[in-house]
Amino acid sequence: MRYLDKADSPQDLKRFTVRQLSGLATEMRDFLVQSVAKTGGHLGSNLGVVELAIALHYCMDSPVDKLIWDVGHQCYPHKILTGRREQFDTLRQFGGMSGFIKSSESPHDVFDVGHSSTSLSVAHGIAVSRDLKGENYRVAAVIGDGALTSGLALEGLNNLGQSKSNVLVVLNDNQMSISENVGAMSKYLNNMRTAPSYINVKNDVRRLLERFPKGGQITQNVLGKTRTRLKYTLLQGVLFEELGFKYYGPIDGHNLGHLVDVLGRLQDVKGPVLLHVMTQKGKGYAPAERQAMKFHGIEPFDPRTGETLNKEKKTTYTDVFSMKMVDLGRHNEDIATVTAAMPSGTGLTEFKKHYPKRFFDVGIAESHAVTFAAAMAKNGLRPIVAIYSTFLQRAYDQLLHDICIQNLPVVFALDRSGIVAADGETHQGIFDLSYLAHMPNMTVLAPRNAVELEAMMDFAVEHSGPVAIRYAKDEVCKAYKDKFSPIEYGEWEVLEFNEANKIAILAVGSMVGKAAKVREKMIEAGYNVSLINPRFVSPILPQSVKSLCGYEHILVMEENVISGGFGQHIISELSAAKINEPKVHIFGVDGVFPPQGTRDEIFAYLKLDVQSMYEKIVGIING
Repeated sequence: MRYLDKADSPQDLKRFTVRQLSGLATEMRDFLVQSVAKTGGHLGSNLGVVELAIALHYCMDSPVDKLIWDVGHQCYPHKILTGRREQFDTLRQFGGMSGFIKSSESPHDVFDVGHSSTSLSVAHGIAVSRDLKGENYRVAAVIGDGALTSGLALEGLNNLGQSKSNVLVVLNDNQMSISENVGAMSKYLNNMRTAPSYINVKNDVRRLLERFPKGGQITQNVLGKTRTRLKYTLLQGVLFEELGFKYYGPIDGHNLGHLVDVLGRLQDVKGPVLLHVMTQKGKGYAPAERQAMKFHGIEPFDPRTGETLNKEKKTTYTDVFSMKMVDLGRHNEDIATVTAAMPSGTGLTEFKKHYPKRFFDVGIAESHAVTFAAAMAKNGLRPIVAIYSTFLQRAYDQLLHDICIQNLPVVFALDRSGIVAADGETHQGIFDLSYLAHMPNMTVLAPRNAVELEAMMDFAVEHSGPVAIRYAKDEVCKAYKDKFSPIEYGEWEVLEFNEANKIAILAVGSMVGKAAKVREKMIEAGYNVSLINPRFVSPILPQSVKSLCGYEHILVMEENVISGGFGQHIISELSAAKINEPKVHIFGVDGVFPPQGTRDEIFAYLKLDVQSMYEKIVGIING
């Protein structure tokens, strides 16, 4: 029987020898490669923490002890060891196992995660709760070196280090986030990686200092100065020590025996402890070792070669944005781009290749990215911030205070807006229309196809204030691909006009494709239907509102929550203009966090697929 078949819970591991644990690690890696090859998912980071997950569960007593994983990109080994190995064929599938830590799945999943850099704050909160309630269990948080570029992680580090709480922080250092790490913290950790381990040196220094005679002011002064000099000369973890942690490392994160030994010794150390563990992303699978970025998150692939399975290449909104950015950079030297650790995912890799001096990756630091761009705009540049919709939520205050109040010309390219597939609830981009459209001075656009996205980019870099362009992670819409009218500020595009003037569909961005199919079914059923592409979600001009007069029914279709979305803004504007007709019916996300699945599955789940919307519309009209 395989070791893997005997490891369905953390308690099972207690019966293994360290040598057997190494065999288990080998089997787990093979299982991960074979499983993710079928479903897709985050592979490289999980291959890198196999030994770490085994050692932590071997030395701790989960779920009594609390093991907190940052992000969740590295949680697959943890899920295998906590009884979910048989569910891996449903990984990231509709109704299946989440690719992130999800407390509803298992008592071993302490706190839901999806966005980076939360683990230190969570660990601090759990430790304080434990101490105030007089309970007795261990708390450990695993955080990656990439996550330490985040302000939230640094805030957690600062407060946890001064708390005196018994917490173990494991710094999983693989020199990567999704792309290569950037910034001073990355440089600092790199210097530490190249230095020899100093745990023994630190102990020798402390024993040496203890030999100094005690008493007397001069002796105390000499002792203090000697401690400081030796500390800064010999102790490579001085930053963490100064923040209040007892620092150990760096150690090899793939040496199971050493990991188990060190973790066992650290159990009795009081106060905040930071263990610096070096791992390799993609460890044990050659294609993932060679191509770390590709295998961070990958579609189904051939496990023998690492090549993704043949799929028809489809042009996505991200592809169009990528090529347009290169063109804009060629014609305007004031254009600079900013990303928060996502150059590949947002399509900025080509811009970086052509114009490296005007490309800025600030790491996992969305708030900084926005204020950084604001300052560039204030000083005459035209920054374009490419970011996922879900991550821009982390910079709401900076958008409002630093961009919109000053009316600065910063362009936000919001990738993954609307329904996002396999990443589930935490990554849905269904809130941006609501949190952006109510900001004064912010112009919000939604392109329906490739040509319109390019035209909107041209408009945005010439506009005198902030502009957000939101688009889905999807193939560009092909409906009405040969129809286009120039972008004029605030103007809507009428795609189909019916003189009967009874029913109009207002479809936002990528919803135009579904709206066109709904309209076809309605025309076949004998209804007179116009189709309008608003283009500008905000502002909504008075003449646009007046153009709705005479319709009996307005059907708004948007990939956004209904609350605060485009449809509700239409209702508000009609009311302000004292227009009593038409009746507005909104088709959007209503009161739920959409689950993981394919986009089609999620649309069907939300009743936003073509057939469901058509049936509801007929019921409304005939009701």
